[in-house]
Amino acid sequence: MTDTKSLADNAAQAYQTGDFERAATLYTQAAAGVQGVEAAELKNNASVSWLQAGNAQAAYDAVQDTAEVFAAAADIRRQALALGNEAAALDALTRHHEATAHYQSCADLLESIGEDQLHASVMQSLAGLLMRRGKLFDALIAMNSGLRGVKSPTLKQKILRTLLKIRW
Repeated sequence: MTDTKSLADNAAQAYQTGDFERAATLYTQAAAGVQGVEAAELKNNASVSWLQAGNAQAAYDAVQDTAEVFAAAADIRRQALALGNEAAALDALTRHHEATAHYQSCADLLESIGEDQLHASVMQSLAGLLMRRGKLFDALIAMNSGLRGVKSPTLKQKILRTLLKIRW
């Protein structure tokens, strides 16, 4: 356990200094020493690190099936975040249809537990994906949906809300 904690601490430090590949490798090694939710969390951290390092396939491989671990533990927030990480990896792999479905599932879970800022962030990612695919109207709907439930919007979110209300 101490070795796992040491590996995870070193991984976090590597991530903070921008050594994403090393961070991902250390998180993966740490995950191998534990099971269940703890391993799933470390795999999610590895996925984020791999994505930052530019290795989308390794990011997807790391995060795949972690959402199910969190679902079995009734940890809806981390289940949603795992789906979001999986969506980001799928998006980077240009598997857009799957990424869209994962982003939507993630957003639905976050909305169900009242995580309005995270929900808005995920819907913004979904809107970006839809825009890149040329689905501008769907992107506007996704962005509007994400901003609708935000209780304390940031300045950027207030501006986006205003822009979305403009009649063309």
